[in-house]
Amino acid sequence: MQLNRKIPIAIEQYLLTWIIGLLMVLLYAPLLIHWYDGWLNKNIGIEHEYFSHGLIGLPFAAYIVWTKRHQWQQLPNNNHPLGLVLIVIASIFYWSGLGDLVNLSFPLMLTGLCIQFKGIPGLKLMGIALIFVLLATPNHLPYLIAPLTLPLQKFIANVAGFILIQFNLDVHVEQIYLFVNDQIVEIAPYCAGLKMLFTSLYVGLMLLYWTGLLNSINISIFFLLSAAFLSILANIIRNTLLTLFHGTGQEGLFSWLHEGWGGDLYSACMLGLLVVLINGLQHYAPIDER
Repeated sequence: MQLNRKIPIAIEQYLLTWIIGLLMVLLYAPLLIHWYDGWLNKNIGIEHEYFSHGLIGLPFAAYIVWTKRHQWQQLPNNNHPLGLVLIVIASIFYWSGLGDLVNLSFPLMLTGLCIQFKGIPGLKLMGIALIFVLLATPNHLPYLIAPLTLPLQKFIANVAGFILIQFNLDVHVEQIYLFVNDQIVEIAPYCAGLKMLFTSLYVGLMLLYWTGLLNSINISIFFLLSAAFLSILANIIRNTLLTLFHGTGQEGLFSWLHEGWGGDLYSACMLGLLVVLINGLQHYAPIDER
């Protein structure tokens, strides 16, 4: 008799899971397609492109969920009122029609469902995957912090000018402007390297998790600070090359590195340095910190 009562409950839970999964696909598949289309074709606002690391970040988050699926199933069902609250807020965000709120409703809905199904233990289990989703969710944070990058813009302009002077080029620097052979190059807010910095830190976090070094606070901090330093250094070199190409009339090379696939190749090489760095850290890290 008791067995007969358990079977319908299991069927109900199974059907509920599939119904919620279907609703999530219907609601958020168009949004995710919109994100990926913008990242791949660069046909959307520049703030959106700052989160293009989501191209690999979202599948990586899904991979983490998949690897933890057995642990998830072993957790007891434990509804938590916070889960329902987050689901309601995410629904309001989604139907608001406001870009940022619609985007943020996705990680908020996932968080709410985790808590609603498995309570706080479920949130702890899937926390890192949810963080990767949140950090890949497009919003206007780059637009808000762009005005604060002026000191970095001036620093990049002065360093780039200093480097070019060493090659006997006629270079004059004024604030964020470089004058080379009567050609003007501006180190604009979106040329200050924020996109590369965001991507470097995100990929760095992925590498820390993948290697298990995320468990060491000291190594994680050192690696992320190193990633930020390499990102800034790489951006200085990139802006120096762009100034050189534009100032010497090599517009083909300028366009290739600035808007063409050369910029993507340059970024990929820079991220490759992070792989080399973390391999070194993984090799020399104390055993008890892994």
